[in-house]
Amino acid sequence: MTTPPPGLRERKKRATRRALREAALRLAVEHGPDQVRVEDIAEAAGVSPRTYHNYFASREQAIASAVAADREERIAAAVAARPAGVRLADAVTEAVVEQYTDTGPQAREALLMITARGALRDAFLDATADIGPPLTAVLAERLADAGAPTARVLAASVAAAVRVALEDWLRPAGSPPATGSADTTGLVVPAGPLPDRLRAALAPLAPAFDAAQRHPHP
Repeated sequence: MTTPPPGLRERKKRATRRALREAALRLAVEHGPDQVRVEDIAEAAGVSPRTYHNYFASREQAIASAVAADREERIAAAVAARPAGVRLADAVTEAVVEQYTDTGPQAREALLMITARGALRDAFLDATADIGPPLTAVLAERLADAGAPTARVLAASVAAAVRVALEDWLRPAGSPPATGSADTTGLVVPAGPLPDRLRAALAPLAPAFDAAQRHPHP
């Protein structure tokens, strides 16, 4: 990738965002999400509530962002790190699967919180939209597509496919397929292996990736 490193201002913004989401997750684990206020998160991160609202609209959004922990950037970086000769559809699929199957202790504890609370599940699902922008930049470079919509369309499609997979994974047993959000009440038990669901959701995009890779823009 040839993207220049972020400047001081951007680094400070990223550091503030990281401090807020880490404080949100830590307080949620210690006290339970329902007992955490925006003011508590802001104080723990050393900023004002007003600054908090420049980054997150709710405590659920901050907690979900902590669970994702720059996942969208890591997906883009993983795709960029694949050799140029690798099939792009496979590179994207494996990058997504890798970043959504973290089995560390903190990830498991955070997932338990998400599966128990509808508002957190919705925020977790909404966070998939963040995959689009950084992945767009990587795909545009791979496809020489800086001025055309192909990379944006493909990246948005990946984000939508990941959301569909997560909706199905978090759907309560016996309930109909999701129509925009997960069920908003009660505990759900994730259904089946997430990697399988992610691969199945992304598989229909493979022909579009193949076509774009065969016919890159000049």
